[in-house]
Amino acid sequence: MIKIEELYQYFLNCQSIVIDTRKITANSMFFALKGEKYDANKFAKDALKLGATYVVIDNNDYFIDDRTILVDDSLQTLQALAAYHRVQLNLPIIALTGSNGKTTSKELINVVLSQKFNVGATVGNLNNHIGVPLTLLTFNKNTEIGIVEMGANHQKEIEFLCQIAKPDYGYITNFGKAHLEGFGGASGVIKGKSEMYTFLIDNNKKIFINLDDAVQNEKTVGLSRISFSEMNSSANVLLSKCTANPFVNVSYDGVIIQSNLIGIYNCSNIGVAITIGNYFGVSNNAIKKAIESYMPDNNRSQLINKNSNTIILDAYNANPSSMQAALANFVNIDNQSKIVILGDMFELGLDSESEHQALVGTVSKYPNINFYLVGQAFYNCKIDSRNINFFVNFESLSPAIIAEKIVNSTILIKGSRGMALERILDFL
Repeated sequence: MIKIEELYQYFLNCQSIVIDTRKITANSMFFALKGEKYDANKFAKDALKLGATYVVIDNNDYFIDDRTILVDDSLQTLQALAAYHRVQLNLPIIALTGSNGKTTSKELINVVLSQKFNVGATVGNLNNHIGVPLTLLTFNKNTEIGIVEMGANHQKEIEFLCQIAKPDYGYITNFGKAHLEGFGGASGVIKGKSEMYTFLIDNNKKIFINLDDAVQNEKTVGLSRISFSEMNSSANVLLSKCTANPFVNVSYDGVIIQSNLIGIYNCSNIGVAITIGNYFGVSNNAIKKAIESYMPDNNRSQLINKNSNTIILDAYNANPSSMQAALANFVNIDNQSKIVILGDMFELGLDSESEHQALVGTVSKYPNINFYLVGQAFYNCKIDSRNINFFVNFESLSPAIIAEKIVNSTILIKGSRGMALERILDFL
């Protein structure tokens, strides 16, 4: 079998790494990965016809010619190649994980650091055991700083991703109630996400931290950390006047930043971008320019004006923590007519029933807001309230929205990705 050092030379002669034949470009290297329902080894010949220079396979039945590289396991080889490449580049890498806000924080840090550096960063949410290696392999000799987002839904996953990416800096957005099923409850989330801290501590690396997060503050006391805070004057970066109505405004060091982000919970996402930019010597004016120019997309806290309604579309994902944060922010927005459409939260395991019921209890505290709760988990909840409407699925929700003829309202739409609640825009 080929050695990583030899494979690396082949990689250096290619323009990109591809795992999907539909995305093959000239002079790319195709890795044939296997999944539960597919075996990409079958597409090795197609990959070469489409322009790939080499194909990496782990099934000798699909060997073609000297353009075929046979390995024991294509996925493990991809991961090993990425780890080897990271060492060869020897550039500073910032890793991010957390229950909520990873992608927004990553995008903000990217636009801030890009004011001064050639930055490589995770595209979209390529943040798992496949996405992290693919991200690392996009970095090259011109990349000055790398930003790697790490997602996880079970123990030891962040530890594994850190071994591949070997970050010099790390940031955990928060410990929320996400992926409770895989992590084994809320305490499991803290343990799993904290694997990043363990790596950074063991390797004498630095931690970026929000001192206002009591759990994280306590876990990192005495460590090498660069901090921000709204309340702790000992922080490296002190934020002030964080407001959201609906857009987040933040002040620091005499600079006022007026963002395009909705929700007071985005203050910490902006705060870490300011802190990292400050640490790497980006000027205050450049930081302000970068953050104010950032526009959220992909159904993440997007503000949409449609007909006479103002819609906050936050339908990319949801868990109990992000739902509570979104509601707490929404109730403070100035508008007499408010409507909330919430979809089921997935991957909660045995906690699903109690967490959905708890959220129903929360929304019942706001009798002046009309709620539309959709999905089997919400539908199974019980409460007698005139302003809360339950729907078992999207197909039963949409006619009700049409019949309501909603006008002149501010509307929050939030749910897990699998609910695809952005579809409701067609009926507003």
